[in-house]
Amino acid sequence: MRNDANQTRRGFIGAAAALATGIGLTSPAAARLSLAALADATIPPPAIGASLGHLKQINAGLLNVGYAESGPASGPAVLLLHGWPYDIDSFADVVPILTAQGYRVIVPYLRGYGTTRFLSAASVRNAQPSAIAADMIALMDALKIGKAVVGGFDWGARTANIMAVLWPERVSAMVSVSGYLIGNQEAGKVPLSPKAELEWWYQFYFATERGRIGYEKHRREFAKLIWKLASPKWDFDDTTFERSAKALDNPDHVAIVIHNYRWRLGLAQGEEAYDELEAQLALAPTIGVPTITMESDANGAPHPDPAVYAKKFTGKYEHRHITGGIGHNLPQEAPSAFAQAILDVAAQV
Repeated sequence: MRNDANQTRRGFIGAAAALATGIGLTSPAAARLSLAALADATIPPPAIGASLGHLKQINAGLLNVGYAESGPASGPAVLLLHGWPYDIDSFADVVPILTAQGYRVIVPYLRGYGTTRFLSAASVRNAQPSAIAADMIALMDALKIGKAVVGGFDWGARTANIMAVLWPERVSAMVSVSGYLIGNQEAGKVPLSPKAELEWWYQFYFATERGRIGYEKHRREFAKLIWKLASPKWDFDDTTFERSAKALDNPDHVAIVIHNYRWRLGLAQGEEAYDELEAQLALAPTIGVPTITMESDANGAPHPDPAVYAKKFTGKYEHRHITGGIGHNLPQEAPSAFAQAILDVAAQV
């Protein structure tokens, strides 16, 4: 009970901090109204420790995608994207807040996670960023979703960014934890400061065969270490971790993770089918869809300074800083704040 109460408090504080410090999309009056609504509990409090439960499967592009779907089929669509080494339950406490407001919420496993599988054994286990974004467009096509509000963190935020750049007609608005995360292989070859390089230790580990074997052998221990380093103040329990860690048992998981990080360093090739998309992304294009970016005060993972990327967003834009010891897995650690950002950015469409 102590842990549940602490998580609930952190989620509420995170939402309040977001509303109190946000700039750009909402006026001060609107922010006060949103805060009042939250205090009056018109948005249901999250059921901390919840799981998304029953999954659906659908063929989409190269994949058979496992996903959770909640809310009315006729409601405006929200697509929520997880990161590494996490899974769809990062959004388990976000989803009921959104469905209570009439949204249709789709939360898929990315390639290499959970119940998502490649349709062909011959498909390259490719995890270059544009390929993952193309998967999500294929999923929207399969579900007959024309446009959606897209939100995510870590790999999911990068994927949302790419979707908003390459397919802006499909992204009505976006919530991106840690802001602008579009990169390219040439940028990945540029050395950083020693301190910054240290933060990417796992990327260099994965560049070696020892790292691949080590991750294959110790993926749960590795994932738990990342959770603790990235969210040093998050007091998650073993049940919460194990529920998500099962998604890493996907038979393609190791290959996908290793390829992703090696590709970033230019140590692995992508597929020719994505060359044109990657060429567009290499220009570091701006994003024009309405966007709320979010950062937390205890994010232990590498992340850019919001001041550096603010000008990358040329449409309606707001940045929210979440306090209260919230780490990298912001949607799960501060679900009310994340859900409020989705609701607020959707209101701008």
